[in-house]
Amino acid sequence: MSRTYNLGGESVPALRGVSFEIERGEFVAIMGASGSGKSTLLNLLGALDKPTAGEIVIDGESVSAMGDDELAALRSRKIGFVFQQFNLLPRMSALENVLLPLNYSREVGLDKKALALARLAEMGLEARVHHRPSQLSGGQQQRVAIARALVNGPSLVLADEPTGALDTQTSQEIMRLFSELHVKGLTVIVITHEPEVAAYTERVLRFRDGELIDDTRQTPIDANLQGPRT
Repeated sequence: MSRTYNLGGESVPALRGVSFEIERGEFVAIMGASGSGKSTLLNLLGALDKPTAGEIVIDGESVSAMGDDELAALRSRKIGFVFQQFNLLPRMSALENVLLPLNYSREVGLDKKALALARLAEMGLEARVHHRPSQLSGGQQQRVAIARALVNGPSLVLADEPTGALDTQTSQEIMRLFSELHVKGLTVIVITHEPEVAAYTERVLRFRDGELIDDTRQTPIDANLQGPRT
């Protein structure tokens, strides 16, 4: 697939003939310097954009042929997003933030509050459900964001520099959480420029100037290291 942008009447290629497959349940890091195409690829994998040429298939569905409403429905059903700056609404509690994606659910009889509370409990935040983001540490805010990403039961989680705003210890704790989710069968793709973060994954895709230059499988570091949550 390729993605080209029109900037000031000039065609600027962001991705050039990239081709790869990620199997269900894989834990993958996407690496590259600024301008390598990582952000463009994230938008394509997250059904936020469509390729200029080629095809993207997510869980058997071709993104390239979808309209805006179909893309929104796909994102809601199958994709959870985690961002560097958490993207929590400051005036809402942790529980209210996690409930947000469920506002679009049409599932009949769904106990939304119970589901959101369960996701927060999985993140070790039972005692923080009514706290606002300003009352939480960086690590706690990111765990709220992960709970929000998981609340709709996605098959794919896309994490864009998820440890970029965190200290080293908290970064390790967040990556262990992603490792645990992977072990449970979730597909996790992490965009990062940090080798220490990529070391938790089992496969690394490296990009340069819009091209995939390396696809390496590796043994991830121990995901069961013990340490306190902050």
